[in-house]
Amino acid sequence: MNHIDKQYYLEPNRRLSQLITGLILVVLFGWSLSAIQFDQLTANGLTIAKNILLGLVQPDVELLFNFTNGVPYLLIETIAIAFLGTIVGAVLAIPLAFLSASNIVPKPVAIIIRLLLVFIRTIPAIVYGLMFIRVTGPGPFAGVLTMSLTSIGMLAKLYVDVIEDLDTSILESMESLGCSVMEKIRFGILPQLSALFLSIIIYRFDMNLRDAAVLGLVGAGGIGAPLIFAMNSYRWSEVGSILIGLVVLILIVEYVSNKIRTKLVRG
Repeated sequence: MNHIDKQYYLEPNRRLSQLITGLILVVLFGWSLSAIQFDQLTANGLTIAKNILLGLVQPDVELLFNFTNGVPYLLIETIAIAFLGTIVGAVLAIPLAFLSASNIVPKPVAIIIRLLLVFIRTIPAIVYGLMFIRVTGPGPFAGVLTMSLTSIGMLAKLYVDVIEDLDTSILESMESLGCSVMEKIRFGILPQLSALFLSIIIYRFDMNLRDAAVLGLVGAGGIGAPLIFAMNSYRWSEVGSILIGLVVLILIVEYVSNKIRTKLVRG
């Protein structure tokens, strides 16, 4: 059977699989639509949505530019929580990443550490936040601990992918030259990993900044707590000021982080 005959016989099977996949997607989409209940939309809800939009175009200017206890101060606190949590998580993730790299340690050890990392990643950040608030009380410290723990799981996983792509021929050449372990790490491993590790850390900081804002909603510090207080009190101009500051901050950080990561990856 030549290539054309094989393609002729395989074409119906490909079309059938595409048809079945399409039908499954349509059924899942229809089932998802059933969760949307427009009858729960009330006039009060639409009024609140309108007030939120009005708050964005008519923000509380005094709160927006108050550097003592206004939006800038809250944004700085949010950045501090995300930054410190990222740094702690990045440092703690390094040994776990090496212990879960199958080209560095025996496979049984790597599997056990990877299962631990999977368990850490399974629990959402907001659940960790609620747990740490019970331990340390509400405030930025709970947010830092949460950011650190959630960062460990993701960063270690991304570190492993980089470590397993190491060019081992360099290490073998250095070993043949009689280099010590520290020399191999300093001149053989770090030059290959440092730029990629730093790029991964910056990417995680970008994510942590968003998570830190959300964690504030449950009392783990940052700008989220004043936001939920303002919404509960129907102070829509304050809500608008906080949202404007948060959007501007995230746009700036994302732009800068993308520039830095691109430069690091391209060298």
